[in-house]
This record gives sequence, structure tokens and C-alpha cells, in this order.
Amino acid sequence: MMRAAGHRRRPSPAATVLAVTWVAILAAGLTLACGPAAAQASFRGNPAHTGVQTSPAPRALPKVRWSFPTGDRISSSPSHANGIVYVGSDDGQLYAIDAASGRQRWMHRTGGPVASSPAVGGGRVYVVSYDGRLHALDATTGALQWKFATQGERRFEAKGLHGMQPRTQTFADPYDVYLSSPVLAEGLVVFGSGDGQVYALDAATGAQRWAFKTGNVVHASPAYADGRIFIGSWDGRLYALDAKTGRELWHAQGGLDPLMANQQGFQSSPAVADGVVYSGSRDAHLYAFDARTGQEKWRFPTGASWVITSPAVHAGRVYFATSDTSLVHAVDAATGQPVWQQQAPAYMFASPSLAGDVLLQGVLNGSLQARDVASGALLWDFQTEGSQANLGWALTSQRKLNAPMLFPTGWHDAMAIGAARQFGLGSFLSTPLVVDGVIYVGATDGRLYALAD
Repeated sequence: MMRAAGHRRRPSPAATVLAVTWVAILAAGLTLACGPAAAQASFRGNPAHTGVQTSPAPRALPKVRWSFPTGDRISSSPSHANGIVYVGSDDGQLYAIDAASGRQRWMHRTGGPVASSPAVGGGRVYVVSYDGRLHALDATTGALQWKFATQGERRFEAKGLHGMQPRTQTFADPYDVYLSSPVLAEGLVVFGSGDGQVYALDAATGAQRWAFKTGNVVHASPAYADGRIFIGSWDGRLYALDAKTGRELWHAQGGLDPLMANQQGFQSSPAVADGVVYSGSRDAHLYAFDARTGQEKWRFPTGASWVITSPAVHAGRVYFATSDTSLVHAVDAATGQPVWQQQAPAYMFASPSLAGDVLLQGVLNGSLQARDVASGALLWDFQTEGSQANLGWALTSQRKLNAPMLFPTGWHDAMAIGAARQFGLGSFLSTPLVVDGVIYVGATDGRLYALAD
């Protein structure tokens, strides 16, 4: 997907680069049993990244309780602890916002865009910045406790990326929109880096405990379960590492694309449930691997559509979203067989959140959609002001992305310019968080929204 016009490759059937429609595979096939409202203190709600919220979401279109403006787009997903919502922004700040009022408690300036989702634990909040550092802050005051410098951040890049011209030019990928979000486990804070390594630091002091080198950029977020770290890399591999030592236990090889680096790389973050690791890949598959051995249990093909969303897993079903096909998928967790699918208006990068009997999914056209978990039927659709305004006719009358307007050519910087115009709609790259019935989600219009009945 997202390939430049005029280039096709096999076996991918849909190869019109830059004239694509991303998938929003939301899905839900059963009612979740939500317990009392609790903190959702890290990306995807828990270290295993199952995407299950602790509070139900409204089934009717909510109203904006408040919105908090930052200085640039938000691709970071919010976390919550002790009445505070934490979120990063591409303006280089990490913000702490009062969950009830939307007022700023504090902000911390880093040296680059904060496209990582914060993790909160032990009185600290941890976040990765494009300045190449992990910042550890006092969760109450925002005071810097320590920071750790990697060998530097960068986006995934390749010659002739996605079929762009000239073929010998190296292009940075404008759709490499996230940084790795840290996970807290066994007294460690673990995260990936653009320098190709996975780091484990002492959560209290920041001292390095181990580092594991992969073959390319690591912007997927690590999941933790049963003493193991699971994380993917742009080298096309999904790794299982010993959490205490960083020793490789196994790796699984996904697809590679030496022609244009379009159909390769684990940008999706894995989810772990019942001894199985689920992860999407840009090679147009959702995979299921045995968490202990790494043996592949099944793979679900998506017809050349990237799977950037991190899957949500609950009660025997897996929910995820894709790119070109713009579908909402629910599949059987044991077999990978389809349960249902629904059509969405545009492609999706944000991960689905399961909140009671509602599945929430952000869309790149500036919509936050809610679907019934049992059927996938659309319940409501919240649109940002940018999406409603549709500046530059970036959307069609059906609110799909207007590819000819966004990508008139496959040369030079056209892809980056088109991506910037997409994100100007107020796209949802951020994954929704639900606490006490309130939905918190960031958008590329630079605002964090609080939505409630």
C-alpha cells in the first residue's frame, strides 16, 4: 500500500502507490465485562497490550467535554493515572492534564517531537522523544528524574520507497508516524529506538540493564507477558526476548520487499493473550505465534493492506484495522478464521480500543468511530473541525481520502506533502483511552479531546 503511481509488484494485487485507502478494521463480536474504572497507565492499557479498557464507552454520540490545545499534531496515545491524563505532542512537550477539567497541571519540554505514548508507574512517567532520549519525570510535578540517551532517532527509510521517484533517491517514510512506547515490567522500562536497538533500563535509576540489536529501526512498542518481551522491527522480524537479560529466545521472519520496501516491517505493536502473540505487519498479514516457541499458528492475509494497528484481543476474538481495504476485521483468535468485517471510510493507523460493548477506532479522515462489538455496526462518528472543513478537497463526498488531489505525482517530495495534507484533516493517529465513561484521544489538529455523554 501507499505506493507511487505506475509501479506494481507481485504478489501484491493493489499496487497504486500513494493512491490508497487505509483500513479501519475495527471489530467486536461480544460484550466485554468491564470492572470498576481504573487507571490505564500505559499504551494499550496493560503490559500485554490487549487493548481492553476498564470502563465502557458511550453508545450514543458523545459531546466534547473539553479539548486541550497543543502546539503541533498528536500521534501519542494518552495514558491516565490518579486523575491526570498524560500525552505527548509533536511540539516537543509531554503534557499532564487534569482529567476532569482539561486544565494543564504541568508540561515538560524535550528536544524533539514526542510521538511516543507515556507509561506511568512508581510515581514516574516515562516517554520517548525524537531527541533520542527516554525521559523519566515525576508524575505529580513533571520534574525530571533522569533521562537516557540512545544512539539517536530516525525514521525508516529506503531507496525508491513505496515506488517514489527517482528510484535511486533515499526517502524517509512519512507514514513512520510513531515512536516506540515504553513498557514497565520487572523493575525495568523497555523500549525500542530508531538506532535499531531495544533497551531495558532500571526504572528507578535509568541505568542500562541490557540492549538488543535488531537489523533496522524499532518503532513498534514492546509487549510483556510471562517474563518475555515481544517486539517487532523494520527488519521484518518479530522478536521474543528474555525480559531480565535481553537474550533472544526466538524470532519470526515476516515478508521482505527489496524492490520498494513497501510490504515489509513490523510497525504494529504486538498483543499477547492466552500464550499467543498477535501482531500485524506491513507485509499485509496479521500473524499469530506461539509465545513460548515462536511457531506460527496462523496468518490472516489482508490483500496488500498494511496492518499498522495493534490488535485488540478479548474472549477468543482479535480485532484490528488495515490500510488500502479500509476494513474492520474480527477474526477467531484460535484459528484466524474471519468472524465478520465492516467497511470504513479511510485507512487507519490508530489501534482499536475495546470498551464494554463498544469498539473505538480512529480514522485518518478525521473521524473517531464507535462500533457495536457484537456486529461491527456503526454506532456513531465524531468528526474533528478539520475533517468537517475538508480544506483543499482532501476528502471526497463520501469522506474517503481524495488520492488524486493528495498525490498528483510520484516524484520527489510528493508523498511527504500528501501525507501532511492528510494529517491536516485532524486525523486520529492516537489510540482512544476510556476512563469513567470519558473518551480521551488526541488528533493531528494538535488537540486532546475529552468526549462524554
